[in-house]
Amino acid sequence: MSLAWLRSHAVSWSLPRTRVSLGAALADMEFVQADPIRAPARAQDLILRQRVRGYRAGDLDRRYRELGIDEDILYAYGYTVPRLRPLLHPRHHPRGTNGTYPHDARSADVLDFVRERGVVHPREVQSHFGHRGVVNAWGGTSSATTVLLEEMHRYGLLRVADRVSGIRRYEVARAPVESALDPAVRARALALRIARTLAPATESTLAATINRVVRPVGGITGSATIRELRARGELCAVTVDGMRYLWPADLEPTDREPPARVRILAPFDPLVWDRKRFGRIWGWDYRFEAYTPVAKRVRGYYAMPLLWRDRVIGWATCARAGSEVEVGYVDGAPRGRAFATALDAEIGRLRDFLGPG
Repeated sequence: MSLAWLRSHAVSWSLPRTRVSLGAALADMEFVQADPIRAPARAQDLILRQRVRGYRAGDLDRRYRELGIDEDILYAYGYTVPRLRPLLHPRHHPRGTNGTYPHDARSADVLDFVRERGVVHPREVQSHFGHRGVVNAWGGTSSATTVLLEEMHRYGLLRVADRVSGIRRYEVARAPVESALDPAVRARALALRIARTLAPATESTLAATINRVVRPVGGITGSATIRELRARGELCAVTVDGMRYLWPADLEPTDREPPARVRILAPFDPLVWDRKRFGRIWGWDYRFEAYTPVAKRVRGYYAMPLLWRDRVIGWATCARAGSEVEVGYVDGAPRGRAFATALDAEIGRLRDFLGPG
């Protein structure tokens, strides 16, 4: 096996040749990473537009209740299907007895408030309980009640009911019907989900990513989970140029040529998420520069990887709906009419997805 094999399978396992309905795409992916930056659209929308027929920016939030999905954390924050909830919860809380959520009077009062109201906006909770500020996870200042709502959501006491102007509204999460699954079963299932999403993933990245997910399940490590899955025959591996790559054993290999198509990808698309793999199989380093000082940016605030067939050959930027799409290349644009036609078609699809400026 070679880098060409890795490129071909990374594309074929991640991106469908034919787009499907939103419900079908979510059932297949089970998790879509989210990010609030809109330049030109949020990450979840940019990810789904490559997989969903007729998708428009904001469709996921507009249809959230209808789709019956949740917002939660897998290897990042995003949208999850119901199947994942009993695998992700309960999470062990570092301050709780035996890992249970350490309720105090304030958290109990907030939970009762949410239960009485049904669905609450963070401003309602803040107005009722006060406006004290605390340092948030990003080093800034947030309302203490908003931080508490986020924590109770993380540990499964609340769920996101919907969003209003991008702000999460919460409701009390339904109690599980059955007792919690065995931690080892949960860890294996979560590891296989992540391995499928990122396949074929570098072993080092996959182990570190799985570790963050399974440690709250019960002290299990990513490396131990991978070893167990390898021993059970549920993960396959290959070493190319000294780097080991892993994928679920039930993923079918492909021998089809990649379509002559251009795709402008989200910076957090599963296809390009593993930056170590990106550099290895596509031969250049891609960085997300939104948080890089302006003077140090190389490709732009929100440079989106540009895929041609099974090669990531450059990047594209577009500030918002109605803005020009600017394209840059690592080694120059491919020659020939096929690429130029495919690029024009992808820019047209991006504009349709964004809607009028």
